[in-house]
Amino acid sequence: MWIKWIAIIGVLILVCIGLAILYGGYRWQIDTDKLRAKLASRRRTIEPKIYDPEELEGLPDPVQRYFRTVLTDGQPIVAEVSLSQTGQFNLNEMEDKWNPFTATQLVITQRLGFDWDARIQMAPGLNAFVHDAYLLGEGNLHASLLGLVTVADVHGTPEADQGELMRFFAEAAWYPTALLPSQGVYWEMIDDTSARATLTDGATTVSLVFQFNADGTIATMRAEARHRDKLTAMPWGGRFWEYSVRNEMLIPLESEVGWEYPEGTRLYFKGRITEINYESAL
Repeated sequence: MWIKWIAIIGVLILVCIGLAILYGGYRWQIDTDKLRAKLASRRRTIEPKIYDPEELEGLPDPVQRYFRTVLTDGQPIVAEVSLSQTGQFNLNEMEDKWNPFTATQLVITQRLGFDWDARIQMAPGLNAFVHDAYLLGEGNLHASLLGLVTVADVHGTPEADQGELMRFFAEAAWYPTALLPSQGVYWEMIDDTSARATLTDGATTVSLVFQFNADGTIATMRAEARHRDKLTAMPWGGRFWEYSVRNEMLIPLESEVGWEYPEGTRLYFKGRITEINYESAL
């Protein structure tokens, strides 16, 4: 008899866990839909609507080569991007412990913002749900186990604002018209293969150094300091590869990102774009 009751209890526990997983996913999706609707509602009219090579005049040589390589004359300016990703995420600061993830992302280029909605597998059947976002000048990181138990909630600090704006800026390699001077980016020459780009949104200004491949594409990006938390700022950077034409633009499908320690770079993100779609300003 006791074996029967143990089996019944076990089944009930599994049912409860399954219901919790379903409810957590449902509630998280509602929050995602609200966030993305708010993001999309803040879209502004973009001018100019078409890339004109004449705006490259006076830019550093490697930057001019980049735009001539990845854009076509008359290329519509990107207004919105939606993409899907797969990859691995390392949540351990001391050693490599990689967890698989899947994610979708919505990006608005004016007024700029994004939402990265990820599922990081912590164990079979146990996912961490993550929103990494930038909206109306405010950075936001929210992580929750199963979409029910919050384990991180950071928003509304200058450090978070800087970090998320920097992420938008770095990922503009996927929507390269956002890096044009007409879209608010200021470029400075460093040498024949690299240049510094600066972007301001509201009260937050960020700068990144982009290094370019011989073919003109972006090889790496780097920030001298990005805040990991309120007290710690560290060099941060990443690299891009496997370029492919999407919507008449040459973009990287593979990327990795990490923090630079004195002993070397510790990667925490390795991702691949599996699908990407664009809406233009036209």
